Amino acid sequence: MTSSRRTFAIISHPDAGKTTLTEKLLLQGGAIHLAGEVKARGQARRARSDWMKIEQQRGISVTSSVMTFERDGITFNLLDTPGHEDFSEDTYRTLTAVDSAIMVVDAAKGIEPQTRKLFEVCRLRSVPIITFVNKVDREGRPVFELLDEIADMLALDVSPQAWPVGMGGQFEGVYDFSTGMIARPEGPSKEFQGTREAADLPPEVAESVELAQIGYPEFDLAAYRNGDLTPVYFGSALKNFGVTELIEAIANHAPPPRPQPAGDDEIAPTRDEVTGFIFKVQANMDPNHRDRIAFMRQVSGTFRRGMKLTPSGLGKPIAIHSPILFFAQDREIADTAEAGDIIGIPNHGTLRVGDTLSEKNQVRFTGLPNFAPEILRRVQLRDPTKTKQLRKALDDLSEEGVIQVFYPEIGAQHIVGVVGQLQLEVLTSRLEAEYKVEAGLEPSPFATARWLKGDAAALAEFETYNRANLARDRDGDLVFMAKSPWDVNYQQERNPGITFSATKER
Repeated sequence: MTSSRRTFAIISHPDAGKTTLTEKLLLQGGAIHLAGEVKARGQARRARSDWMKIEQQRGISVTSSVMTFERDGITFNLLDTPGHEDFSEDTYRTLTAVDSAIMVVDAAKGIEPQTRKLFEVCRLRSVPIITFVNKVDREGRPVFELLDEIADMLALDVSPQAWPVGMGGQFEGVYDFSTGMIARPEGPSKEFQGTREAADLPPEVAESVELAQIGYPEFDLAAYRNGDLTPVYFGSALKNFGVTELIEAIANHAPPPRPQPAGDDEIAPTRDEVTGFIFKVQANMDPNHRDRIAFMRQVSGTFRRGMKLTPSGLGKPIAIHSPILFFAQDREIADTAEAGDIIGIPNHGTLRVGDTLSEKNQVRFTGLPNFAPEILRRVQLRDPTKTKQLRKALDDLSEEGVIQVFYPEIGAQHIVGVVGQLQLEVLTSRLEAEYKVEAGLEPSPFATARWLKGDAAALAEFETYNRANLARDRDGDLVFMAKSPWDVNYQQERNPGITFSATKER
């Protein structure tokens, strides 16, 4: 059964066309019957995958949604990763839950900083990548230049599978190497509406195609699945070019569910026991119901509705009565799920990011860390009677991984830590919209945080002398709040018995 699942994400720099491509994949896969047309500002319908208010205002993906669709007997689980650079932590965790990725590159801009950053995360986990060069219907850079940039900057072999016939004003379609056909633009909008013709290539394009087929390696499935080679497709998400080819490439080449690391072991998808891990928690997906949904990547076994699974953070089994399969805001109750599926588990704060769920409670999946925040702010409550609501809101949002919250040993003001500036805007906007709490953020005296580990005596002594610089995170773990990186180094030298860690395994 597992071979019929493809769980993938789309990674790109903001504005490369990721949201449009997501829409078109869902449209082709029959999951939606009306594309949101991201460009049309006047329409009430915004892109279906971007549902949070701040996303709609800025046209960026902040939360990772999951969208499931089926085509030709294969179930596709598409995870929408936050494309904005400030969401590296949430994105990192989402990429732990996929088996492959599509990298979207703008034909005019090539590899941009954020694409590169996300690519490095994929490389850490050897996630295979299919490249989609988008917007070839507009003026772009020469094709060979783009291919060589991908190869050089990302140290990957590139294997072109298609070729644009002209770009911008000269754009006449996309030539497919495997079929020898050209997908042609039609109508006043120059969209692809299904017309494919036997190739009659202009001489200069024919020459380029021949050079490309000789000069670049042929597609090699093993090299692609090892993360050493990327097949490259060209198209325009907005005009529907290359979308079907991408779905087919994912169906034919992308790996089915892969084994997942659990300490020194790996858990194979064929294992009988149902296991999975929570890579994201989302509160208030539906503002009418104050629900929290934990997104679980199923790693092995066949899940059945009503089954009891034990979360590693809790130790006692919970029965899962209404597991959810997603399409953006539309949801269906799942009766069964297989390895590779993403299921949503409604809960009231019992499940947290990084939890392993299993039938026997003998497995712990690893590799979902918390990262040391790069920006720390004090939370200033405008209405002191709302202290309780604020604490609840900060706990909820830290559980989701939007922020980290620290409670200083001395002083009453909570400190929030984030990896990027945009998370602070999301924080204040969600506090107001979802929790009706007005709060300001003011500079904190600290620049970064480190988790402390060591023997009890060394930690107790350190605590005695440094109480003003210590806080607890929401798990109650001790954290050193440093005024500068120099501060961290100084304390490390003075306290060799204590580890000052920039990441914490969840």
